[in-house]
Amino acid sequence: MNIILKIKRYNPDTDKQPYVQEYKVDVQPNERLLDALMQIKRFQDGSLGFRKSCAHGVCGSDAMRINGKDGLACKTLVKDVVEKDGDIVTVEPLHHLPVLRDLIVKQDDFFNKYRAVQPFLINDEKMDRQERVQSPEERLVFDDTTNCILCGACYSSCPILDTKPDYIGPAACVQAFRFIADSRDRAKNERLQMVHTSDGVWACDNHFKCTQCCPRGILITKRINQTKQMIKELKGVKK
Repeated sequence: MNIILKIKRYNPDTDKQPYVQEYKVDVQPNERLLDALMQIKRFQDGSLGFRKSCAHGVCGSDAMRINGKDGLACKTLVKDVVEKDGDIVTVEPLHHLPVLRDLIVKQDDFFNKYRAVQPFLINDEKMDRQERVQSPEERLVFDDTTNCILCGACYSSCPILDTKPDYIGPAACVQAFRFIADSRDRAKNERLQMVHTSDGVWACDNHFKCTQCCPRGILITKRINQTKQMIKELKGVKK
């Protein structure tokens, strides 16, 4: 089937403003949108810029906005976004991050906010064994959050960032919860204090956009609300 990709393009070195360029591509319904983009890159326009790596929904490199919804090009089938010949697919870079070129965004702000919650295990206690043992039940409390691939789709989809650019974003909040809820970690109170701010978990208004677009099925909004509840239950936490 023949479809039309309307791609938002921008090269800050040569373009004054972003513009939309159309490409006609012959693809099969079960092919991925990434396949269509690669076809354009290889045979129509080598100047088109976008990221990709594993192409199997693991690395998170090819996150972008597809028909107004954030997701991975490698996990989006053609038949998921078009119905018939001549249908149009609109492709844009992620929101809330500066565009380096076409569909490639600068991720510094996203990762700086992610690092700010100290997304690693903190435990200086001496171990009796070679590893810190955890029961399946303890792991299940935060298991889905370990699936985050840092694609940035949730960050792009969050309407809070439209008006509050200093909000740390859904991914950072989820990674804070991932370690706050980990029975092996010993920095629970400190991390709760980190996200107990107007730009932390309290900025979230439960739009659920992040949960809806997450390619890994993480219950992002639920985890943020659980973090809020833990803050309320913790005595002595101050804003």
